Amino acid sequence: MTYRTSPHGSEESLDTAYDTALLDLDGVVYAGGEAIAHAVESLGTAREHGMHLAYVTNNASRTPDTVAEHLTRLGVPAGAADVITSAQAVARLIADQVPAGSKVLAVGGEGLMTALRERGLVPVDSADDDPVAAVQGYGPDLRWSQLAEMAYAVNRGVPWFASNTDRTIPSGRGIAPGNGAAVEAVRFATGGDPQAAGKPLPPMHRETVLRTGAKRPLVVGDRLDTDIEGAFAGGVDSLLVLTGITDPAALLAAPPKHRPTYVGRDLRDLLAAQPGVEVSGEGAAVCGGWTASVSGGALTVEGGGEPLDGLRALCGAAWSSAGEGSCELDAAKAVARLGL
Repeated sequence: MTYRTSPHGSEESLDTAYDTALLDLDGVVYAGGEAIAHAVESLGTAREHGMHLAYVTNNASRTPDTVAEHLTRLGVPAGAADVITSAQAVARLIADQVPAGSKVLAVGGEGLMTALRERGLVPVDSADDDPVAAVQGYGPDLRWSQLAEMAYAVNRGVPWFASNTDRTIPSGRGIAPGNGAAVEAVRFATGGDPQAAGKPLPPMHRETVLRTGAKRPLVVGDRLDTDIEGAFAGGVDSLLVLTGITDPAALLAAPPKHRPTYVGRDLRDLLAAQPGVEVSGEGAAVCGGWTASVSGGALTVEGGGEPLDGLRALCGAAWSSAGEGSCELDAAKAVARLGL
C-alpha cells in the first residue's frame, strides 16, 4: 500500500460520497457520557441524507443495547444492531477456537459477558473453574483480584485474549487508563501476549463488515493508533476529528499507517466537501489560503483563512518530508499560529 503524502480532497460532502459511517464513540460522539459539541445535529443531518450510521467502539464494557439507549437519550437514534463492540469481536475470535459451551475466565463489564454468552460460551470468574480461555475487556469497576485471577490462568497455560489494548480512554474529566493498561499488568505478571480483537486488528474489521454490510465505508475516529490504523489496514478511507485523543502535533508526526484520508475539527466535517492539498516537488503544501513548508529544521505556515486548512497544509509538508517514516520536524510554532 502506498503511503499518503497529504490529506485528500472530496468535491462531494462526505455523507453523500460514502454509504456508511463507521463511527468511533468515545472522543467522537461523546466524552464522559455527554455528547460532544455538534455531534447530535451533524449525525442527524447525515442520516437524513441517507447515510447509514454504525457505531464501532473498542470499549467492551457495555452491551450494544445499553450503548444504543445512551445514544438515543443523547438525541442520536440507534438500535443495538447499529453498535459493534470489541467484546463482540473477541467473543467471535474465542468461539472460533474453542468448543461451544466452553468456560471462559472473563474480566470486564457486562458487554463482554453478554457477547460471550451470545457465542455459546460460559463466563466464569476464577482460574480454578477450569476455563479453556481467559479474556480481558474494559470495566470501570475492575478489581486487582480480577487481574490476579487472569494471571493465574495465563500462567497455567490457558489461552489469553483481550477485547482491545487501548492504553487510554477519554472521559469527561480527562484521559483515563484503558483496557490496555490492565492488559499490561497481566503481561508483567505472566510474560504472555494476548490475542487481541479490537481496532486496528483484523478481527474487529471482520466483525464490522459482517454486521454492517457496508459497500463504501468511511471510518470516523479520534485515535491514530486504532481508528485510523484500522482503516489503513482494512483499505478503507478515514476521517480524523480533533475532539478526542489526537492533537495537531501528533497528526503531523504520523507514520503512513496513521495518516487519515481527511482531517476535520469535529463531526460537522462529515457534512462537508473536503479541500484538497497541493504538494509541490519542493515539499511546499497549499490548502485554502495557507502555504506550509520546511525551513531550518522546522515546519512553517504562512497565509490565513480557515485554520483547519492550515493544518491540512502542514500535514502535506510534514508527510511529504517524512515519506515512509514519521515527521520529526519542529512544528510547535506553526501549530500555535493556527490556534487549533
